[in-house]
Amino acid sequence: MIRFLGDMGLRYALFRFWHEIQVRTGLLILRFPVSGKNSPHFSKDEWLRQSIHFALGPALLNLERNPAFQGLHERVEHIQQNRFLFFHDKWHAVSDWHTNPENGFTYNKTTHWSRIPTLSRQAGDIKYVWEKSRFCFLYDLIRFDLHFQVDQSGVVFSFINDWIEKNPVNRGPNWICGQEIALRVLNWTFALHYYKRSDTLTDELFSKILNSIRQQMLHVEQNINFSRAVVRNNHALTETLALYVIGWCFPVFPESSRWKQKGKQWFEQEIAYQIYDDGTFLQFSMNYHRVAVQLLTLAIDMARLNEEKWNDVVYERAEKSLHFLRSCQDNVTGWLPNYGNNDGALFFPLTEQHFRDFRPQLEALSRSLQIMELRPAPLSVFKNGGYYIFRDENTMTFLRWGAYKARPFQADNLHLDIWANGMNIMRDAGSYCYNTDEKWTKYFSGTASHNTVMLGDFDQMKKGPRFMWYNWIKNAKGAVKQDTDSFQIDAEFEGFYQFGKGIKHCRRVVKLKNTQHWIVEDRIDNRPNHLPMHQIWHPHPEFFEHYQIMAEDNEGSKLDYIETEGWYSETYMKKVACRRLVFSSFGNYIKTIIKEKQSLQSPCTFS
Repeated sequence: MIRFLGDMGLRYALFRFWHEIQVRTGLLILRFPVSGKNSPHFSKDEWLRQSIHFALGPALLNLERNPAFQGLHERVEHIQQNRFLFFHDKWHAVSDWHTNPENGFTYNKTTHWSRIPTLSRQAGDIKYVWEKSRFCFLYDLIRFDLHFQVDQSGVVFSFINDWIEKNPVNRGPNWICGQEIALRVLNWTFALHYYKRSDTLTDELFSKILNSIRQQMLHVEQNINFSRAVVRNNHALTETLALYVIGWCFPVFPESSRWKQKGKQWFEQEIAYQIYDDGTFLQFSMNYHRVAVQLLTLAIDMARLNEEKWNDVVYERAEKSLHFLRSCQDNVTGWLPNYGNNDGALFFPLTEQHFRDFRPQLEALSRSLQIMELRPAPLSVFKNGGYYIFRDENTMTFLRWGAYKARPFQADNLHLDIWANGMNIMRDAGSYCYNTDEKWTKYFSGTASHNTVMLGDFDQMKKGPRFMWYNWIKNAKGAVKQDTDSFQIDAEFEGFYQFGKGIKHCRRVVKLKNTQHWIVEDRIDNRPNHLPMHQIWHPHPEFFEHYQIMAEDNEGSKLDYIETEGWYSETYMKKVACRRLVFSSFGNYIKTIIKEKQSLQSPCTFS
């Protein structure tokens, strides 16, 4: 308990305790009544006369018609038949808003949201239900309308109206998460602006939608402290920005002035807290950092359109985020390491690019910041977040190291990602699923799925319930240097506290310049005698067609790798078997060379 309080802080513990009291006593039912507020009439004509600008309006996005998008055409045909693409990979037919299509479980839509567990073996992953109710599929329908000139307003508003009818206020699973609510409302706002002059959007329907938006944002506002005190990540960014945006877009709400003011203040505070001075992100996740990038782009554009300005920290952290992510981006594919938690989030899908391609979102933020071009440096150091990146001759070498001052999500210190000619030759296994069997949770969130070192079968930190880790890594350091022939990283951390203090993993990575040749040396100081050290690698399926890998121990004896059960998750809820290589030793040192299939040489050892 003392270590938990030291890691998470007293504020978190007290708020979490108070939240549980409210859940168990029914106080949340009183705070979030199912009757909702009165439903006034909101006039569509009055709203149109206000000439409100929305940053995601198609005219402002400069979307050009292109009727060659066959994939878009096929996706819209699916949607019109109540088939939806879940997590960018798998189609499911689902006609309601409460059924998990993976296992058929249907939530009770009349149960108060506070009485619905989000972690249930019977129900499966609740994100299946939330995914459709985000309404990101509206972007396909509206883009199809734009590119093929086929009116989709009837389909769009039919879905929105059906959701309102089938999801009564504060009841059912779609009222649990403030971020899901905020995203849904932002996506509905996009549809309202696109079809604001459509005859399909009658005055009666417009008023009905606005009443639902108001009810949902009242819920977000009233529960915002849970996101800001307990969750404190991209959820808080999304919810606070939604308050600001909806306050601007619908000034007819009595709460709009307060939402604008509070949303702006809170969003600025969250950006300053969550994005570090060097542009890295407290969630240690590439995909969640992209979420922040999309929100920053929306925030900056909304303020500009409405002749308002954010605190300077918002623009500074946006530019630094852009620099960090671009430094980690493969030039050939636009992809980044599959690093950190990834639930498939892509809030505003406005292009046909692959889900893993970050170019559309980074280019959008560049335009918002009026940055014409950003070229990553050969050597990039991000000490606040704990990242080193080398780039040369179509290769990228990415090492994660660092101590945690915010909640860790994976036990992945000193993970090494290697890219060459657009191929992720040594890769991160991904996330897979947040609500799954313990076996998969341990593998994908633990050390076993990363290119680093384990002691026996033990993670670098001790796994707690759900997203929690105990024994946070607090002591870590690193240094980097280069000469005419090579780049070099030396990094280390103290961990594995379940076996006592003083156990250190030290890793040296040398990248020879202008050749595809890497030398990796791992040393474990104070290794418990009964535990072997395991150096783990997750190679690309085509790795052995082009590369070789060899290892030796501290006596120069060759080590042979063992292929063990490995898994790779490119997108959420998808996993495929893959090769996983493990070099093992009861010594304290392993040296590994990875290079193209040519002669091997070994110029570097620990001093």
